[in-house]
Amino acid sequence: MLLIKSAYWGALLIVVAMAMTSFSLLQQMIAAQQRDQALLEMISTQKALSQRVVFLTNAANSVPREEQPPILMALRAANTEFEQSYDRMLKRLEASPDSSETLDPTTLESVLFAKPYHLDYFSTQLAANGWRFLSAFESQLGTGTSSSGYKAGLERVRLDNSIASAALAGYSALGDRIEAQANQRVTAMLDRHRTLFYAILGAIVLIAVFIFRPMSKMILRKTRELVEARNSMAFIAVHDGLTGLHNRAFLTDHFGTLIDNAKRRGERLAVVQFDLERFKQINDSLGHAAGDRVLVAAAQRIRASCRASDLCVRLGGDEFVVVLSGAGTTEDINAVVQRILGRLSQPVIHQGTTIHPAASAGVAVYPVDADNADDLLLHSDQALYSAKKSGGGLVLFSEELRLELENLKRLENDIKRAIATESFRVYFQPQVSLTTDAITGIEALVRWQHPERGIVSPGEFIPVAEKCGLMAAIGRIVIAKAIRKAAAWHREGIEFGRLAVNVSGTELREADFDRFLFETLEKEGLPVEKMSLEIVESVILDDEKSGIAAKLRRIRAAGVHLELDDFGTGYASLSHVSPSEIDRLKIDRRFVQNIDANGDNTKIVRAITELARGLGIAIIAEGAETEKELDFLMSIGCDQVQGYSIAFPMPHDEARAWLLARAAKMPALKVVSRACA
Repeated sequence: MLLIKSAYWGALLIVVAMAMTSFSLLQQMIAAQQRDQALLEMISTQKALSQRVVFLTNAANSVPREEQPPILMALRAANTEFEQSYDRMLKRLEASPDSSETLDPTTLESVLFAKPYHLDYFSTQLAANGWRFLSAFESQLGTGTSSSGYKAGLERVRLDNSIASAALAGYSALGDRIEAQANQRVTAMLDRHRTLFYAILGAIVLIAVFIFRPMSKMILRKTRELVEARNSMAFIAVHDGLTGLHNRAFLTDHFGTLIDNAKRRGERLAVVQFDLERFKQINDSLGHAAGDRVLVAAAQRIRASCRASDLCVRLGGDEFVVVLSGAGTTEDINAVVQRILGRLSQPVIHQGTTIHPAASAGVAVYPVDADNADDLLLHSDQALYSAKKSGGGLVLFSEELRLELENLKRLENDIKRAIATESFRVYFQPQVSLTTDAITGIEALVRWQHPERGIVSPGEFIPVAEKCGLMAAIGRIVIAKAIRKAAAWHREGIEFGRLAVNVSGTELREADFDRFLFETLEKEGLPVEKMSLEIVESVILDDEKSGIAAKLRRIRAAGVHLELDDFGTGYASLSHVSPSEIDRLKIDRRFVQNIDANGDNTKIVRAITELARGLGIAIIAEGAETEKELDFLMSIGCDQVQGYSIAFPMPHDEARAWLLARAAKMPALKVVSRACA
C-alpha cells in the first residue's frame, strides 16, 4: 500500500513537471513570436520610412520654392524617425559589428554588417544623405537652424536611389531572415511539444498500467474484503462461530415470528433442547479440540436430521435447541427427536481416538405447554433437566414437571430471600490423624434451615443455586461465617487445625474473591495459615484465560493452603498435582467406603496414597464410617480421615464442645454410632 501511494505521488509529480515544462515552452514560443513580430513591424516601418525619405527628397526637387518648406519639415520628421527606429531595432537585435556571427551568412548580423547587404552601412548613408539634403535646401531657403549651413551645391546632395534600393533590399532580407528563424524556432518548438506530448501520453499509460490498475485492483480487493467482512459480521451476529448454527440472539429475534406463524396456520410447534452427556469429561480428558470436534459433529448431525423449515440453534456450551415448525402429533415429535438422539450417540473419531457421545432431550410444545417463547424455552429446559436426572433420553414437558418447575421457582425465590437474610448456617466436621489422634482440620459445610420446609439438603438447593447464578453469594456467606467462628476458637486457644472451606469455580471467577477472602481473614483475626480452600479437579483444570490459576497461585503464595477435593473422580492432570500447587489431596468417599472389601478401591486408594507420599503432598480420606475402613486406611499409610466414624457435621456450639472435649481427654479413636448424631 505504501509503495503504491509513493508511486502514485511520484507519477503525479512527473505529470505535473511535464505539464509545467510544456507551459514554459509555450510561453517562450509566444514571447519569441511577439519579439519577432515587433522586429518585423520595425523592419516594415524602416522600409516605409526609407521610401518616404526618397520620395520627399524627390518631391522637394520638383515643386516650386514656396511649396518646399512643408515638404522639408516632413522630410526632417521622416529622417529623424528613420534613425531612431533603426537604433531601436539594433538595440532589440543586440547586434554588434564585432560579433563573429557576421561571418555566418545565415545570421542577422551578416545582413546588417556583411556582404551582400551591408544594411547598417546603407541605412546610415541614407540617413546622412537625408540630413545633407535638408541642410542644403534650408541654406538655400534661408530657414536652416545651423549657423554654417551646407556650402556645396544641390547637385551634390541628391539622394542616390541605389542607396535607398540597397537599404530596402537589406531590410527585406532582414525580415526574411527573421521570419525564417521564427519558422525554425516554431518548428523546433512544435517538435519539442510533440515529444513532450507523447511523453505525457506515455507517462499516463505507464501510470494507468503500473499504478492506477494495481490501485484499482487493490481498491476492488479492499472493497470486496469490506463487503465480505460486513457479511461475515452479519453472519457472526446471528450464527455460532464454531458450529455455524444460529445463535441465541437469532432465536430471540425470530422465535416470536415462528410462534405467530404457527398460530396463524393452526399448527403445533415443538421446542427441543439437547444437552450432550459427559461433554465436560471429554473436554477435561481429551482437550478442548476434541470437545470442539464433538460439538461440530453434533451440530452437523442435528442439521442433517431436520427439515429446511426447522430452526437449529446452539445456545452455548453443549446445549442445542431445535424448533420444529408444523411438528404434528406427539408421536411425530418423538420420532424426530429419537432420530436426532440416535445420530448424536454415534461415535466421533478425533485424531485416532473414538469418542462415544450421548445426549438428552427435553421437549415443550406450543400451544399445549406454553404460548410464548420464554415459557417454551423454560419448559423444554425443565424437561431436559428431568431427562438428565433420570439418566438421559427424552422427556416431554408435563403437568408433573410444571409443578416441579413451580417448586423450583419457589425454591429459587426462597434461596434469594435466604441470601438476603443470611439464613444459611455453617456446620463443621472435624478431620483427625489416625497416627497421633491430633485434630488436623475442620471442614465448614453449608446447611439451610427453611422456615417452612425445615432442613433442606445441600444436594437439593445447591444445583438450583448454581443454575441461577446464586452460588457465589451463598459461598461468601459461608466463608464469612466459618471464618468468624474459627477466629473465635483461635482467640480462645481451641485447637482445630485448619479451617477448610469449599469454593467453586464460579466464586473464583469473581474478580474480587481474593480481596474478599483476605479482608475477611484480617477483619475477623484468623491467620492465613489457618485457612484452607478445597477445590475440585474441574477448577484446577481451568486454563489461564479465566484467571483462576493465577488467582489460586496468589492466594497460596499469601499463606492459604489449597486442597484438591474429591480426588480420583475427575480428570486432573498430574502436572497440577504437585507440591508447588496443592498442599493436600482428599480421596473421594466412593473409593473409601467398603475399601476393606472392594479390591479395586483398595488399589486406587493405595495408588493415590503412594503418589501423594512420593510427591510430598498430604492426603486425607473422606467418608470413613467403620472401624475396618479406618484400620485399612491406616495400614496403607493414609492416616488423616474425615467421616461419620469420627464425627458428624455439627453446628458451631456442638463443634466447639467437641473440640474442647477432645482437647481435654484426647481419647483413642472410636467409631461414632449414627444414632448418636
